[in-house]
Amino acid sequence: MAEGTDDRALPATEELALARRALDSGELAHAAEHVAAALARAPTLPEVHEALAHLAAASGDGGVGLFPLQHHTFVGAVVARAHLLAAAGRPGEGLDLLVAATAHVPRADWAGVPWVTSPELAERLGPDAAARVLMQVCAAAPDPVPPSDRAALAAYLTFARNAVTVHPEHGLLLGTASALARRVGEVPLAVRWASRSVRATPSKMGEVWLGYALRSAGRTREALAALRRAVDHDPDDLAVYADIAGTLADHGRLAEALTWIERALARNPSFDCAVHTAHRLRFQRDGEVRHLVGLADFIRDHPDDSHEHSDLAECCRGRPWLGQLTPVPPAAGSPDDTEPEPVRPTPPPPSAEAARRLRELAHPAWPHPPAAYDAAVGLATLDLPDLLGLLVHPPDTPQSALGQVLAGQDPALWVRCVQVWVCLGLLHHRTDEHWSGSTRRRVLVELALDPAGEAGEAALFALVTAAWVDPSVRSDVAQVVAERLAAVAGTARERPVPAATSLAHLALATPELDRDTVTLAQELAGLRGRRRRHRLRRLLGRLLRPRLPGPPPP
Repeated sequence: MAEGTDDRALPATEELALARRALDSGELAHAAEHVAAALARAPTLPEVHEALAHLAAASGDGGVGLFPLQHHTFVGAVVARAHLLAAAGRPGEGLDLLVAATAHVPRADWAGVPWVTSPELAERLGPDAAARVLMQVCAAAPDPVPPSDRAALAAYLTFARNAVTVHPEHGLLLGTASALARRVGEVPLAVRWASRSVRATPSKMGEVWLGYALRSAGRTREALAALRRAVDHDPDDLAVYADIAGTLADHGRLAEALTWIERALARNPSFDCAVHTAHRLRFQRDGEVRHLVGLADFIRDHPDDSHEHSDLAECCRGRPWLGQLTPVPPAAGSPDDTEPEPVRPTPPPPSAEAARRLRELAHPAWPHPPAAYDAAVGLATLDLPDLLGLLVHPPDTPQSALGQVLAGQDPALWVRCVQVWVCLGLLHHRTDEHWSGSTRRRVLVELALDPAGEAGEAALFALVTAAWVDPSVRSDVAQVVAERLAAVAGTARERPVPAATSLAHLALATPELDRDTVTLAQELAGLRGRRRRHRLRRLLGRLLRPRLPGPPPP
């Protein structure tokens, strides 16, 4: 289905004028194009529906043939066909098309017309067909629907009210009506309809709908009881186990939540909802990044999950390096000694195309490290001089809302964004080369371990990201991160190191980091209580043993 909300399109009134002119000239196909365009711009405007009626009257088949369904049908034509089918006595088919339009452009009020909200429609369709339509609407709508978008679904809720009035004891209809009511914020109504559904026809789905409605109403104890009854109806529906676990965790009952999710995994260790929930709850329990890395591995190895999950992004959101940049340190870098910086050749300025791509891409936040890696593929075709040139000659802050915010907070934040995304772009440079001897590894390690370099943290983050997406490089990256953190910690014994906290958080985001380095990172990040001085000395003594930063043996 093609989009129908192009800001370059003519206003509905102008489209109508062109439609009338074409209709007067007998050019029905041309008139149909303009009517469809007007419907896409103003789907409930009475004048548009009047023009559609005139077009139908001038056509031999009621106008339906003027709006055929093709592989990429314009959404306005789909809606026009829906209205004409209803006028021809086929309202069920018409309603199906309106729901398809709603799924395509959810914010438009495609169904806000009299024939949809009339009680007669609910009587003609029957309860099973009405329930099917409501399930389609729910599948097309987010859960919950944002308040600003709920008006577009008001006609479907009126249809649900009419159907429930006509068929007050139909369990499936009551349950689907409850699901829609809950999504659009009519929570008390959702509870009433779901309760009636369970009384009329006790079932697993009825209890699930009731549990969701009660949970939205803040009646957690009753919601959990309903979901447990759903498990009794069908002990093999592991999605309900995950719902119970999530509800318990949301209310501070993490131990119980983990018990439920372990029960689900015992039945099916690879069930996606249970795996996602388990990793999220385990991370919530102890904060260890290995759980999130395990979830990322599962996502990579199971691209065909039953539905989209957001557990990984929710866990990483707002966390240093997992989901966003850390605050800019007061001073760039964290020199390990006082040696003067050696003179190095300066890369030439990057190309205009490289600067443009980076401006479009750079952002101080990302859903999680694998998502950042995927996004940086937009820099994959840049050559090495361009990438290094971007580091040395950062482009100006973009003329966008984000750019204005970054410039207003601290200009150094934009430079930090540039460094991060350039280094992520380096991960996509010559990916045909084996990691141990690759250009991308060599350049990133040099940047990461350069004591006077300004892009060290960004390069380390790129290496850590590589470890997230490729298990084969994890031991190598963990060694580089441990080397860098140990050096910074050693310097911190003598004088303050502005970047120490940020580097510590970066270490805590590193897969397969050894336990001693994790402990050191926790202390540097202030995540552990004060330790006795000899404890830190002992850790440093172990970590500062000379280690070559070179690649592991192939």
